[in-house]
Amino acid sequence: MRLLLDEHYSPAIARQLREHGHDVIALVERPELVAMADDRLLEIMALEGRALLTENAVDFLPLAHQAALEGRSHAGILFSSARRMPRSAGTIGLFVHALAVFLAEHPEDDACHDQTHWLRPR
Repeated sequence: MRLLLDEHYSPAIARQLREHGHDVIALVERPELVAMADDRLLEIMALEGRALLTENAVDFLPLAHQAALEGRSHAGILFSSARRMPRSAGTIGLFVHALAVFLAEHPEDDACHDQTHWLRPR
C-alpha cells in the first residue's frame, strides 16, 4: 500500500518507514501539495493510488462520504487520534511501529480503496 502522511506528521516517520521498504511520503516532501484544498488532495491521491494518513477526520470523513454518494473513488483514508496517539518528537517511534503493522496487514496497492480506517497504537 502506498501512503501519504498529511502535513501535520513529521517527515521522519515517512523516512523511517521507507527504510523498512514501505512506499510512504510526507506531504511536506511534496511542495506542490502543501496548503492544497482537502478535496483536491484526496483527488490527487486517488490518481496516484496513495492512501492518506490524517488527523483531520472533521473534514475528511465528510469528503469520503460525499465521494461515495457521487460515485467517486479515493485510495483510502487512515485516521489517527490526537488523544490516543499524540504527535510529538517523542512519539515518532509509536507512529512508525503502528504504521508498519498496518502496512504489513494491508500490503496490496488497493488495500484501502474507498475505505476509512483508524490507526491504533500497537
